[in-house]
Amino acid sequence: MSSEPMTITLTNEIQRMLPPRVRRKAGFKAGDQLEVKAIGGIVTLISKPATADEDDEYTPEQRRAIDAQLDEAEKGPFHGPFNSADEMITHMKSELRKRAATKRKRT
Repeated sequence: MSSEPMTITLTNEIQRMLPPRVRRKAGFKAGDQLEVKAIGGIVTLISKPATADEDDEYTPEQRRAIDAQLDEAEKGPFHGPFNSADEMITHMKSELRKRAATKRKRT
């Protein structure tokens, strides 16, 4: 038998019900939003980012960092897409041969 998940705010009173070690490992803090689900005697608590947009699993700060990293990656070197793993491996071996040849020329 399952129940629909519900969202609660972690208050000081609720925090006291969780052992400190569990709170630390889970990273729970007072004020956090938690999704609570109970299925057959098992209770699951999942932290929900309070500032995350409902359509995005990341907070705005995390999204900016990810977007900045993606912009940097676009600058490059970028290889692919490859149609198969074999095609990618062939490309990588070719690049390794080029690097080895360059190193030999320097010495």
